[in-house]
Amino acid sequence: MAASSMKDIKLRIKSVQSTMQITKAMELVASSKLRRAKERAESTRPYFTTLHQTLNDIAYSNTEFTSPFVQKREVKKVCCIMVAGDRGLAGGYNSNLFKAVTGAMEGKTLCALPIGKKAVEYCVHRGIEMVSDRYVSVEDLSLRDCFTIARLLCSQFRAGTFDELYVGYTNFVSMLSQQPAVLQLLPIHYERPETKTRAESLLEYEPSSGAVYNAIVPEYVGGLLWGAVAESLASELGARRTAMDAASKNAGEMIEDLSLKYNRARQGAITQEITEIVAGAEA
Repeated sequence: MAASSMKDIKLRIKSVQSTMQITKAMELVASSKLRRAKERAESTRPYFTTLHQTLNDIAYSNTEFTSPFVQKREVKKVCCIMVAGDRGLAGGYNSNLFKAVTGAMEGKTLCALPIGKKAVEYCVHRGIEMVSDRYVSVEDLSLRDCFTIARLLCSQFRAGTFDELYVGYTNFVSMLSQQPAVLQLLPIHYERPETKTRAESLLEYEPSSGAVYNAIVPEYVGGLLWGAVAESLASELGARRTAMDAASKNAGEMIEDLSLKYNRARQGAITQEITEIVAGAEA
């Protein structure tokens, strides 16, 4: 019985050691990718910040400004771009995002454009209408893909296919903290000031301020989407690194506990053998 118990414990230790090697390898891969993803997320922020300022300058510098991208209308249907992960083993990264999106979209007729394998699977499982299911890899998504998505969704917004556009993604706060967020992209918030005293009010746009504004909006949405993708990728890698680090530590603790049990079983087996030898000698 003792020999059988020792064998089971030894097999269990080998199994945990194999798992620990996998979690360590995944932690190292996530760590190596995280630095580049973090730098990319930080470098994208000035881009759409500048675009947003340009849109504000155009809107506020023209007393006759109008655009379908700033006009609010009755909300019958909304579209949400969901940026999730390509795979699991990242703690609560994917589930937290889906909870945030579900809470923000509660009570609304929803269609979605999922980005990432987990987002596509979520939409299929929940029966959510998908604008496109082509973008199954966040890591392989390029800036060109973001602008293609933005132009597609902006044209559908203007056509009245949906009345609001959101993006659900995860903000990278730090290595240990990632916060899911839902950001409204369209219509763009705009309130015309009552008075205009700035020199920009004298600017003229060709062919018109509205045409220039409408041409920039898809670029702006594409820039925001690219920033959301960069933030989400960095967040996914950070969450996976943290989860794999915790898994490796747990595996180490399990190995220590199993080694202790193995040594006790071994000592018990040795004691039993000595007792049997002594009893046989006395007999």
